Amino acid sequence: MVDDERGRGRGRESWDDGLIARRASERAALVEDPERDVPEEDALPLLGGSYGGPLRTRLDALHELVGLSRTRVESEALAEAGRVLDEAAARQRLSSRHTVIALAGATGSGKSTLFNALAGVPVSETGLRRPTTSAPIALSWSEGAAGLLDRLAVPSRLRRRPLAGGAADAELQGLVLVDLPDHDSAVTAHRDQVDRVLGLVDAVIWVVDPEKYADAALHERYLRPLAGHAEVTFVVLNQIDRLGTEAADLVLDDLRRLLDEDGVALGEHGEPGATVLAVSALSGEGIPELRELIGRFVQDRTAPERRLAADIDAAAGRLRPAYVADGRAGLDERARGDFADRLAVAVGAQAAGEAAERVWRRGAIRACGTPWLRLYRWYERLRAHGSTDPRLDSPAEDELTARQRVEQAVRIVADEASRGLPTPWAQAVREAAARGAEGLPEALDELTASMGDPAARPPRPAWWPAAVLAQAVMTLLQIFGALWLVGQVVGVVEPGLLPPVVVMLGGIVGGPLVEWACEGAVKGPARRYGEEAERRLREAAAACGRARVLDPVAAELMRYREVREQYATVVGTRPSARVVGGIRSGATSRLGATRAGVRGR
Repeated sequence: MVDDERGRGRGRESWDDGLIARRASERAALVEDPERDVPEEDALPLLGGSYGGPLRTRLDALHELVGLSRTRVESEALAEAGRVLDEAAARQRLSSRHTVIALAGATGSGKSTLFNALAGVPVSETGLRRPTTSAPIALSWSEGAAGLLDRLAVPSRLRRRPLAGGAADAELQGLVLVDLPDHDSAVTAHRDQVDRVLGLVDAVIWVVDPEKYADAALHERYLRPLAGHAEVTFVVLNQIDRLGTEAADLVLDDLRRLLDEDGVALGEHGEPGATVLAVSALSGEGIPELRELIGRFVQDRTAPERRLAADIDAAAGRLRPAYVADGRAGLDERARGDFADRLAVAVGAQAAGEAAERVWRRGAIRACGTPWLRLYRWYERLRAHGSTDPRLDSPAEDELTARQRVEQAVRIVADEASRGLPTPWAQAVREAAARGAEGLPEALDELTASMGDPAARPPRPAWWPAAVLAQAVMTLLQIFGALWLVGQVVGVVEPGLLPPVVVMLGGIVGGPLVEWACEGAVKGPARRYGEEAERRLREAAAACGRARVLDPVAAELMRYREVREQYATVVGTRPSARVVGGIRSGATSRLGATRAGVRGR
């Protein structure tokens, strides 16, 4: 009998919980009458949609950002960005003509009563027992939302249709309203369901009451963290029938003040933001205005995109420390030059150049100097060093010092390159520099050995043989003059003091003069030879350091600049296409509580 009554009442209440049976009956009707027109509001909406414009650009940039950062940024920091990308892809595959709005609130706020008032018939259980709602209940004003409700894990037995559901609720076509368990429920599973569903819906209506609207759990756990989602947020002060007009205005003003302290932008004076209004679900006061606001919000059909944009903003905010540098990052020419100078000192480029210059000059003096002076210098070297070899082996301490200088040069350039970078990228730059420094001292040693010692066999200029010949002539003149004098003393040669003395003095004076002239002539070429040797060794060391250290560091900096550009695209400003404002009609004076007064406070 009860079933008969339900069957007779089905014509009056279009609940039709059986979606499969409903579609089967529609297909049967079409078979019987193929020419039958299906009403537009009953037609299945298109499944899926496409993100375009700035949102598509931001999603692509976020995808690139995650891909470029997997080996640099901690996985926990990228987890939220990955979740946003996954949810964006999942939401895009589902109906783009539906807007899913969650109805959330604390115990005793009248959330289920408001849900029933919007439905026009009791759908969600109400009562004094707490918590009353133990599982999400979905109310869909049009078909085609099965995929969305599956995503929310709302069981089929808890999916409903409103009382009117047809042309009478045309402004709500496409709305899917979900009544959630109490967010402050003593049952942990209920709170977990609230948190899960809030991360998946397109918008949320927070229902508060005059007693618990300032509850710290609501503001600290939900409103403050979701402040960036203000444009897809409604805050409804319920149960205003328990207050007088003046008291309701004061409570509403204080609620706006708390939201402002939470960082929630309020949609007032034509600005985008959260909608705040007062209603009484029990008496019906403010319900038509709320339905009108929700209808405009749903028909705008931008809630999924705006929710996704807010999620991207939140993910970008969490990732900011990993991508935003304090200053200008990178290596300038001064830092590169200083690094090359330190490597040149480590390989002894300047000392090698000076040694090459000394060897060149010493070779000129040896080749063009008088034999008596060369004998004297050989004796001095023998007495000072106990050896005829002027080149002494470098002590072991010099090699250790050179290695330390190379390591110090790498540390300094790594610090210069990483200064001001976010921690993950600064660490990546230092690691790249450290990897290059592992074999750098050995590579510099091999490079120096392959280039040879510029002081070992310096080249001889073309005029050296002429100078040597002139010095030999001067020496022969000295010997000839001396022999001439000896011959006169012995009586072999006719006496005549002046000619042999002149010849001998000419050789004695001419030898030093030739040596002095050669030493003066060799200064310029010797200096240039030393500078060239220093330059070649310096450039070779700089090239080795550039290939092993600077290029990997520059690659890391280039990668950071790429992700920084992608991050800037992700953070890009969003155009405000929808403004949801409060109703200021004279029918409900409590809904028009002075908001300018709140700003004045």
